[in-house]
Amino acid sequence: MAPHRWRHAGAFDDVLSLADVDAALTGSGLRRPAFRLVRDGEVLPPSTYTRTARTGSSSIDDLIDPGRALDLFAGGATIVLQGLQRWWPPATRFCRELEIGLGHAVQANAYLTPAGAAGLAPHHDTHDVFVLQVAGSKHWTVRTPVVDTPLPRHVSDHDVAAAQPVLFEDEMRPGDALYLPRGFVHSAAAQQGVSLHLTIGVLATTVHDVLRTLVDRAGEDVAFRRSLPPRWPDDDAAASSSVKAVVADLVDWLARVDPDEVAAVLRDRFVAARTPILDGQLLEVAALDAVDDGTVVVRRPGGVGALRPHAPDAVSGDAPARVRLTLGDRTVVLPAAVQPALARLLDGSAHRVADLADLLDHDSRLVLVRRLVREGALRTVPPRDG
Repeated sequence: MAPHRWRHAGAFDDVLSLADVDAALTGSGLRRPAFRLVRDGEVLPPSTYTRTARTGSSSIDDLIDPGRALDLFAGGATIVLQGLQRWWPPATRFCRELEIGLGHAVQANAYLTPAGAAGLAPHHDTHDVFVLQVAGSKHWTVRTPVVDTPLPRHVSDHDVAAAQPVLFEDEMRPGDALYLPRGFVHSAAAQQGVSLHLTIGVLATTVHDVLRTLVDRAGEDVAFRRSLPPRWPDDDAAASSSVKAVVADLVDWLARVDPDEVAAVLRDRFVAARTPILDGQLLEVAALDAVDDGTVVVRRPGGVGALRPHAPDAVSGDAPARVRLTLGDRTVVLPAAVQPALARLLDGSAHRVADLADLLDHDSRLVLVRRLVREGALRTVPPRDG
């Protein structure tokens, strides 16, 4: 993997614009850690740009002080908006589309930098990055990696990073995009005028994550829960023998592991971490009783789900078969008999409730659809005028 640049890749102000940043800073009651300020590579003390306020009987001390924050910005500080995918709806939708397309978690930060100022010192990230220039320009310096394909524990050393050979320098202008694989050292400085760019981080599931999952599952085997022999640190031979025995047991255990089960765990973990995008859900819940055979429903945009057989911890011989639908913030367990209807409803196409008549009777299909709307898996499609 190597860095790549695109010229005029597209306009990105539908995700975040200068006007959006102005509104967030001056009128939304922004609280840390959704933002921070950085100058000359150093994070500024939060006390210099936050204030204390009261909400009801509670006091909060991390509320943005717009005047002081903008004064610091005018004095050369970069304003960083963090975790936009959690609180800025256009970024939420944008990141979710990327997550679905890539199969990896995605986050979004924004950097607002005054003319001539530097943001962070040379450093590497432990995740892949897409830089999207929204407004103004920014000069980027990209250096060779210190660590090839680093993991989160490979923390960047600014001095070592700054000493790496320069790979290239480039000026990013509105609509330009830059891809930086994890590990490539980079730094940026605004040139003329205010600069705003988005950094889209791809928090990939790695081979190391697979190994960690395997180790966690190994703990379910009693052989991997036993203690090492007494005084093992004092006996080199005993320590080495113990480790060799563990490795041998592990190799034998790995030969019996079902890769499909481990893959399912990883997939379910990805799904469970994707919080549903529930815009309009209050209105959907309020109108549940109006759902009937003529209602058209569709899977929620950005919805991520996993449908699998449900295996309770303790199952009696005559327990009814059930399926488990994982929806990010919740798990819905339903009778296995509705699985064909579930698969149809969640296929991404719009369906009239009555179209399930070949699979479920009238009452059953209304119960199922209303349940899925209430759980945020489906949304209703307004009827067309005329």
